Amino acid sequence: MSGGLRLAASRAAQTVAVLWAVYTLTFLMVVAAPGNPFQQSAGRALDPSIERALRERYGMRDNATFYVSYLRGLMRGDLGVSLEYRNWSCNRIIADGLPVSAAIGCAAIVIAVVAGVALGIAAARRPGGAMDKLTMGLSSLAVSVPAFVSGAGLLILFSVVWPLLPVGSWGGFADVWRPALTVSLLPMAYICRLTRSGMQEALASDFVRTARASGLPERAVLLRHALPAALLPVLSYLGPAAAWALTGSFVVEKVFNIPGLGLHFVNAVLNRDQMLVLAIVLVSAALLVLFNALTDLAYAWIDPRISTEAAA
Repeated sequence: MSGGLRLAASRAAQTVAVLWAVYTLTFLMVVAAPGNPFQQSAGRALDPSIERALRERYGMRDNATFYVSYLRGLMRGDLGVSLEYRNWSCNRIIADGLPVSAAIGCAAIVIAVVAGVALGIAAARRPGGAMDKLTMGLSSLAVSVPAFVSGAGLLILFSVVWPLLPVGSWGGFADVWRPALTVSLLPMAYICRLTRSGMQEALASDFVRTARASGLPERAVLLRHALPAALLPVLSYLGPAAAWALTGSFVVEKVFNIPGLGLHFVNAVLNRDQMLVLAIVLVSAALLVLFNALTDLAYAWIDPRISTEAAA
């Protein structure tokens, strides 16, 4: 078997093992959480015979039956039926919510990469200077401030102080950029720091000194020689960052009342909708594994030695 096929087979086996572990751990936490998923509103007790019939209907007679029946459905691509949204399958809910979260996530990743790389380059050019200190201070602030605080701040600023946008709406570009900016702050800060450290290391290397000695303009030295080497750490971070952004920030979607996966997940937890919780967690985990695999491929494309070492 060639190195590429061995690597692909190894990654496929790892993917199956990771998703099974995520499913098992999530299932254990879901069934251990207090509360009855069939409890009626206002805490009214459900007739035991009706509850038994419902559990039989959804394959939840006991935890072992639930675990096996849901796992069999996963193998067929069936994510189950929502216990809260009557007559709605989890597949349909995710199909409706994922594009909303993806729109916010894609916009957030674009903002994070463009702004983070630009700020990192500016900070690395003069270490210890005013721009470097300002950039590092802002990135520390972005990491420290929780998403629900920054999201609420943007909501108040542009909907209350300056009533330019409605408080809770979804449908146009104006409704995308506020949550996207909120989601982008954390990855932007990390990308800025990674770019800064990578650029500082690249600018001190021999090949950059050689490029400068040959008379190349500073712009060409930065963008054509130093930046590609500096972006390798950023590239390794983009996999989990993109998965996190595309599956939606749960808190941000709740703050802005956006009908994405995050809002559905929060509602599923509050309503004890066990199947929908399992479905959203598994989809998020699958996307995380997918983007990590794409990151590895991008790494191998930039530096072929990586794929050779992995297949050895």
